[in-house]
Amino acid sequence: QVQLVESGGGLVQAGGSLRLSCATSGRTFDRLTMGWFRQAPGKEREFVAFFSWSGGATWYGDSVKGRFTISRDYDKNTVYLQMNSLKPEDTAVYYCAASPRRFSVVAGEYDYWGQGTQVTVSS
Repeated sequence: QVQLVESGGGLVQAGGSLRLSCATSGRTFDRLTMGWFRQAPGKEREFVAFFSWSGGATWYGDSVKGRFTISRDYDKNTVYLQMNSLKPEDTAVYYCAASPRRFSVVAGEYDYWGQGTQVTVSS
């Protein structure tokens, strides 16, 4: 079993930055691919980024590429999402997720989820 706890959400103006954190416990962190997803009201859950346990590969959704950066601290068992140049369309609940797979952009392939943290970007 893996427990995930997100933090760092909030309200920010367009063009601003936020950093989300996701602390994990319960399973070997270095054998989990860590992902971020988001869900806006009335929309499906959307892939944002992942950081693979295999070789440190990262991947981003097209809508955030070049603005968001995912990183992980193996000493702290924590994954981060640095979000820059935020836009109103980035407003959503952001979820941290973990998967034993090496690579995945599919929410259904992540076995463990955090409770989510709200990010609101005002125009």
